Amino acid sequence: MTDRTHIDKYWDEQALKCGADFHASWADRFLIETEIQLVERYIKNDIRVLDVGCGNGFSTVLHSCNRLTEMVGVDYSSEMINVAKNRHTQHNINFQQGDVRCLDFEDSRFDLVYTTRTLINLATWQEQVCAINECLRVCRPGGTVLFLEAFWEPLVTLNAMRLLFGLQPLVEHDFNRYLKKSKVESLFNTTGQSFQNEDYSCIYYVGTRLLRELLVDKEKYISYNNSFNALFADIEKQFSATGCGVQQAYIVKKNDANDHKIPIRII
Repeated sequence: MTDRTHIDKYWDEQALKCGADFHASWADRFLIETEIQLVERYIKNDIRVLDVGCGNGFSTVLHSCNRLTEMVGVDYSSEMINVAKNRHTQHNINFQQGDVRCLDFEDSRFDLVYTTRTLINLATWQEQVCAINECLRVCRPGGTVLFLEAFWEPLVTLNAMRLLFGLQPLVEHDFNRYLKKSKVESLFNTTGQSFQNEDYSCIYYVGTRLLRELLVDKEKYISYNNSFNALFADIEKQFSATGCGVQQAYIVKKNDANDHKIPIRII
């Protein structure tokens, strides 16, 4: 596996700097709220839930409630887990350090498994495949796995639009490796997994990563938390579009094969 020292260092520093605040994972509160709302659609009574890449537990605690049989949050960063354990003691959540590439749970343990911007912290496609396999392994047959991640193809589309207006292209952070939708879908088709794709950020990205920068007074709207972004977050809730939402979800219904260890071929 690749050396991920710089990635680990970044997230440990974020935990120390931001504590339990949502900024620890991302400054874009509007998209974080959208992620939370999407996951919440799959939270049902009496199920076991695993949040893979839970960070400081900001989103995890919002999904935790007495009606769940079990809620577990796992993150690779020891500092993030320390924050989660120390700041969210009033919630009945089992926070523990773990590696998405090798989850320390038995097969079929959970009814719902989800990631939010977790796989993009793995440096290679091979490691991302390993992580996808692990999320599927610990989910029961018939259960649901949600992958809420950033993808390469919509970033390319968005950058093409920006180029038309003379704007510089957006780039990945050096601690991110966006997934390719074509590879992910080929992977699920190869393994016979039933899945659907949901572009839950297209309108928001067009507004906040393109139109905002064309404003004459754009300096008034530099931070993510501004009225212009809020406007497009509201529009996103009412209308849907596809093509350039960098943040998207793949909703996988794990197949009912007797063999819980789903074989995944590296593409």
